[in-house]
Amino acid sequence: MFYRPEDGHGLPHNPFNAIVTPRPIGWISTRGADGSENLAPYSFFNGVAYVPPQVIFSSTSAKEDRGDTKDSVANIRETGVFCTNVVEYAARDVMNASSGPWPKETDEFAHAGARRAPCEAIPCSRVADAPASLECRLVDIVRLRGEANFLVIGEVVGVHLRDDCLRDGIFDVTTFQPLSRLGYRDYAVVENVFSLKRPGE
Repeated sequence: MFYRPEDGHGLPHNPFNAIVTPRPIGWISTRGADGSENLAPYSFFNGVAYVPPQVIFSSTSAKEDRGDTKDSVANIRETGVFCTNVVEYAARDVMNASSGPWPKETDEFAHAGARRAPCEAIPCSRVADAPASLECRLVDIVRLRGEANFLVIGEVVGVHLRDDCLRDGIFDVTTFQPLSRLGYRDYAVVENVFSLKRPGE
């Protein structure tokens, strides 16, 4: 099968986000200028640089009460900060409960039952039980082609690691089962981890 996206695929559901998988989930917490807080998962997310450490996530839809975007991007525009929280399998239902198109005044921490804790370097909350949380200052918001598509770039200025996820001096993903996004309504859990030595190392 071959199709051009502009012509449509003819399938019951769009296969694109099932092709680029698995994707890590950035559980983004933000605070607006008015002090309201938001928590929402984004599967167009990744780390993109080491020095200084930087992450990206993309928001691809809009809400009527936020104009051209959603709560996360709107809050980041106002305050210039956000926190990326790592999602583990044990938090799958809480993460999912925070993903709805709730009104902007909804506090997803409270709505979903996610325990919050203050960040150290930025004025924002983080998910207290997350295996890791990355406190970020905004580098840029890039408008992508298409309606309501925004790429957010943040520099990591603070890192929280849950103590039980550290083993022999490394952040060990086998201690918490990272959750990843597949296509459609599908997710996956990282359970089989192996190492490879790159040539020249």
